Amino acid sequence: MGFFSKTCEYAMRAVIYIAVRSQEGQRTGIREIAENINSPEHFLAKILQKLSQQGLVLSIKGPHGGFYIDAPGLQRPMADIITALEGNELFTGCGMGLSYCSENNPCPLHEDFKIVRNQITSMLYKTTIGEFNREHLNGKLTLNK
Repeated sequence: MGFFSKTCEYAMRAVIYIAVRSQEGQRTGIREIAENINSPEHFLAKILQKLSQQGLVLSIKGPHGGFYIDAPGLQRPMADIITALEGNELFTGCGMGLSYCSENNPCPLHEDFKIVRNQITSMLYKTTIGEFNREHLNGKLTLNK
């Protein structure tokens, strides 16, 4: 089980896959994305629709269409994917999901979780969508479980 919700896991894997294909000059269809990231196609369609509405992925309809990410999109931080789907709760919320938890009224995990949460937040804001190209990963990228 991952740290992120299933929606965010599929979204990040899909965006990385689309980014790699975009950098190769290709647009890709939903079926190809779903097969390569091991995602149910129907669920992925809903995720990509939301990401498209937020301008994180672009699409063209038709026989030579598909999803792609343009140059400015490749410069956006991975954090934008999470925020587009679930708001900023991951970056600010309590590790136990408690509504009362704050600096003034911390839960038992507050101080330790804050350190981990801040590291994940920093990683997701520092890492751009376009960093996952084939040269960078030396062909070791796999997005399929």
